[in-house]
Amino acid sequence: MNVVINLVFSYLSTVTFGIITNIPRKALNACGITGAAGWMLFIAAKHLEAGEVFANFFSAVCIGLLSVYFSRKKKMPTILFNIPSIVPLVPGGPAYQAIRSFVLGSYMSGFQYAMTVIMTAASLAAGFMVTNLVERILKRYHTKRT
Repeated sequence: MNVVINLVFSYLSTVTFGIITNIPRKALNACGITGAAGWMLFIAAKHLEAGEVFANFFSAVCIGLLSVYFSRKKKMPTILFNIPSIVPLVPGGPAYQAIRSFVLGSYMSGFQYAMTVIMTAASLAAGFMVTNLVERILKRYHTKRT
């Protein structure tokens, strides 16, 4: 039952953020699928004890690859699928806890939360960079073959 709840709410959060940011209607379902797939991969990687940083990295790669696929299928920019799909992975809770800890004077706790936020953001960025690199290599290989 927990898997179904995670799947539904990750899909809904992605689609809702897509609506808020005025993503075209024909891209909303693809955004939802991409976000839900990324979140489910994140959950699976955490259950396999891959670590939060690696789970975020693998999820970002999954989101990036699905975004490239849907952007070509729907003939729309990739960023329309990337931005809403990453919403379930954004470390909002640790960012809040970091600021709260700093304000309350607990600097060590604040630095721990801040490092979690920084590492999560870096792993998400690295995942998108790897996806971009793979896309460029495949495009170059496809151009040389034809």
